[in-house]
Amino acid sequence: MTKEKVLLAGATGYLGKFVMQELIKRGYPTKIVVRNKNKVSLTAPNLEIIEAQVTKPEELKGICENVDVVISTVGITRQKDGLTYMDVDYQANANLINEAKKSGVKKVIYVSVLKGEKLRHLKICEAKEKLGDYLKASGLDYCIIRPNGFFSDMVEFLNMAKSGKVYLFGDGTLKLNPIHGKDLAVVIVDSIMNDEKELDVGGPELLSQNEIAELALKAYHKKIKIVHLPDFFRRFALFAIRTFTGQKTYGPLEFFMTTMAMDMSAPRFGNEKLEPFFNQEVINRKNNH
Repeated sequence: MTKEKVLLAGATGYLGKFVMQELIKRGYPTKIVVRNKNKVSLTAPNLEIIEAQVTKPEELKGICENVDVVISTVGITRQKDGLTYMDVDYQANANLINEAKKSGVKKVIYVSVLKGEKLRHLKICEAKEKLGDYLKASGLDYCIIRPNGFFSDMVEFLNMAKSGKVYLFGDGTLKLNPIHGKDLAVVIVDSIMNDEKELDVGGPELLSQNEIAELALKAYHKKIKIVHLPDFFRRFALFAIRTFTGQKTYGPLEFFMTTMAMDMSAPRFGNEKLEPFFNQEVINRKNNH
């Protein structure tokens, strides 16, 4: 049985790198679209690299020829190069979907965000949800994967822990199960053959914010000092960043601070634990200084 030919967009990002490795490991003929070929250090017989900007539809012409499945992890955490969430998370992915339709692609897999439908009022989620609507209306078979926060997002806790104190809003008992890119890549590649249309997924450990704060402080060998701030501070801070900073700054902050007041537990998957990740991250930071 021949394997589906896959086009992966976003292969040089945090998650994209893991998806690319997983596809190659499982023997899928894989074509990746990147802005800069030099950023790809991997070579494999089943890997083809194409340079193009997904934000420019004219550069994508014919990119989906002979492709069965398109996977996109394209999105921006922090707005840069003058591009907005609508330019990248929505429009660039819409450009890919349009090309997929023209070339008769069977399925599009898109990585969105957990509880995104409830968070449409946030800049990051507004663009991702609009794209989800566009994909559902495209007539293509699809799967929208909604992961919990990534391990890489949890470094916000480490940044605070370094100074010896972690600040949390509320009592810190709300739970989340962040997921490592390596585990999430398995879910994404599995979904090539699965029938789910929407999939919520988190990591194997369901942790309270207090527990994550403790792990972060322990990684720095600090005493456990967690300061619980009344939720009023969070609401005021949200108002302030929306009023006095640009989208570029407030997008990621707005998302982080909003989800800090929500239960973000998702179906558990994978093997990667947060504690070793934190410990390794601290070692890396010390070595880089």
